[in-house]
Amino acid sequence: MSGQVVACSPQEVGSLFLFEKLSDEQLGRLCAQGRVELYQPGPVYAEGDPAACFYVMIEGAVVLSRRVGGDDVEVIRTSQPGVYAGAMQAYLGDRVPQVYNNSMRVTEPTRFFVLPAELFADVVREWFPMAVHLLEGLFFGTKNTQAMIGQRERLLALGSLSAGLTHELNNPAAAAVRATSTLRERVAKMRRKLGLIAEGPFSRDVLARLVEIQERTAERVAKAPALSPLEASDREDTLTDWLEDHGVEQGWQLAPTFVQAGVDVDWLEQVAAAVDREILPNAVGWLNYTIETELLMNEIEDSTTRISHLVDAAKQYSQLDRAPYRVVDVHELLDSTLLMLSGKIGRGIEVVKEYDRTLPPVPAYPAELNQVWTNLVDNAVSAMNSGGGQGTLTVRTALHNEQLLVEFRDTGPGVPPEIKDRIFDPFFTTKPVGEGTGLGLDISWRIVVNKHHGALRVESVPGDTRFQVLLPLTAETPDEEPV
Repeated sequence: MSGQVVACSPQEVGSLFLFEKLSDEQLGRLCAQGRVELYQPGPVYAEGDPAACFYVMIEGAVVLSRRVGGDDVEVIRTSQPGVYAGAMQAYLGDRVPQVYNNSMRVTEPTRFFVLPAELFADVVREWFPMAVHLLEGLFFGTKNTQAMIGQRERLLALGSLSAGLTHELNNPAAAAVRATSTLRERVAKMRRKLGLIAEGPFSRDVLARLVEIQERTAERVAKAPALSPLEASDREDTLTDWLEDHGVEQGWQLAPTFVQAGVDVDWLEQVAAAVDREILPNAVGWLNYTIETELLMNEIEDSTTRISHLVDAAKQYSQLDRAPYRVVDVHELLDSTLLMLSGKIGRGIEVVKEYDRTLPPVPAYPAELNQVWTNLVDNAVSAMNSGGGQGTLTVRTALHNEQLLVEFRDTGPGVPPEIKDRIFDPFFTTKPVGEGTGLGLDISWRIVVNKHHGALRVESVPGDTRFQVLLPLTAETPDEEPV
């Protein structure tokens, strides 16, 4: 895209604030090696194209825009003579990608002073050598600082996740250890009880019936119904009365276990019918140990299943065994992140999931989206903790304007209006010194916008803050540049 070349006046170029301190010789060189071009309304260059020229507007009107989620978002509209755009980092050479970082169009006939990128780089280095060194230092220093603090941001998130995961793993692991120790005691007592029964005057048929009842009792444990506290209490009272009426001492201690296993009076009547009254207490005690061992094994199974589930969630979160770019169900990513962060979220904050499960999978970098979820959940939790540690975190998914919406809503104090426009800026943070790097939202924005061609926005009033992530439903060319 090029305009009509027109005459270049050194005096006119020198009137532009960018060039007003240059000598007549320098202005003459600019006009000799550069050019003035007249553009009719329409595009001048497009974001992402090779940055071939540096443009300074002499007169007219320009609009600069950036692509966000497939849409061009206007960032500047001006008629101010002297505004410039284009290959502004040409002096850095091939050390950075030389592409236009926005799109420019004109809305009326507009004249530009145009310098080819190579010439712009040459005159800047030749005329302002110290300024070039300062600019290079500023550019690469800021970039390196962002990279280092971005890495620290990831490490802080990893530390938080590790603490939460350790806490979550410790509970089922400790439960499994306790249940295993208790199970060993119960099995030993069951062996002794079996010995007492074996020494009694039981026929083969009686022992066979007891073994059959034992097997069916074990099966009953697996099918035990869930009871309300009131129902359980009523059944315990009924069983306690039955056990005491049949000479079983301390029946009140056995009754809760029997109720938990789904054993009722009818079941105990079958046991009583199978043995003589004098050895019924031993038979009931033996069945009690059978039930306890089944319940303990269930507890061990539940605990180890919980551990396995947590390990799977950690793998899902880290995406260590997955392709970096693939089609994913965002709900799986959200669930794994919320599970990993459950220790940090704490008991005072209620998590509500409002998922639209009909949403299709989307092409994405899942590990990096998990980092976005982590940053947004962490910010929401921090906001609610600053307001007393109580609140509700609502995670919602929906279809919005042909894009997939993921919304994180918290009931914290909100984002003050005076800083709302700055929260996505690098290094900006409202957290106390040492607690925030100011890069969490910046990293999230670059992951969502630059890598996924989506959008990240915020709506906030006290008691209702919503961070919204919009993702395309279809694949675009993946952006492999680092965020």
